[in-house]
Amino acid sequence: MLFDLRGRGRRRTVQVIYLGLALLFGVGFIGFGAGGGFGSGGVLNFLGENKEGGNATFGKQVSAAQKRITRHPKEPAAWAALTEAQLHQASEGQYYDQETEKYTDKGKELLSKVARSWSTYLSLEQHNPSTALAKQMFGRVFSEIGLNQPSQAVQSLEIIVEAEPTNWSWYTQLAAFAYKANNPREGDLASGKAVSLAPASERKTLKQKLEEVKKNPSGLTGGSTAATGGATPGG
Repeated sequence: MLFDLRGRGRRRTVQVIYLGLALLFGVGFIGFGAGGGFGSGGVLNFLGENKEGGNATFGKQVSAAQKRITRHPKEPAAWAALTEAQLHQASEGQYYDQETEKYTDKGKELLSKVARSWSTYLSLEQHNPSTALAKQMFGRVFSEIGLNQPSQAVQSLEIIVEAEPTNWSWYTQLAAFAYKANNPREGDLASGKAVSLAPASERKTLKQKLEEVKKNPSGLTGGSTAATGGATPGG
């Protein structure tokens, strides 16, 4: 891993990280285009685009992917296909409430299945996991909009920063979530990398903000929002 790491809006920014970072960098910081490296669109945009077609179901895609796994249980691509199909399915109305922009209880259950599919995929594809899929897992499943699992978010972010080693915004995310996962060593490494890669005019403030996050890693403030990495669906 890079530098000895331990393992790998349009509508509204995802409610994931800290108000200070949001106020500092705004939507363009690590948002759904400028800093995150996913082009146009993003997590909430993707979910919103499925609102009009909410009657459509991705169940058939999930079933097809599961049948493929039955035939080829050790095929990484089959598990990647299932993970992505389940992510698409999670955008349906019974799983994701467009009004509140939150996952329903059924949606959280589905996200747990997505997480298991992703875990199996990673166990089979250890050398070249999909960066695009890792972004979706971070932004939709493991961040606070989803299952709120910082350690798993860190794992996805490690895949992303290895693929995009000069993107300081992703290192900022990695630092923040590593601190939240009680992994200060990795947080410090990622923080240092983020600061070194950030524009010179932003470095001092970025360093201060990350130090604040380190001191209070669980310090989310109610309904505060912040810009964070999302993902454009890979299919």
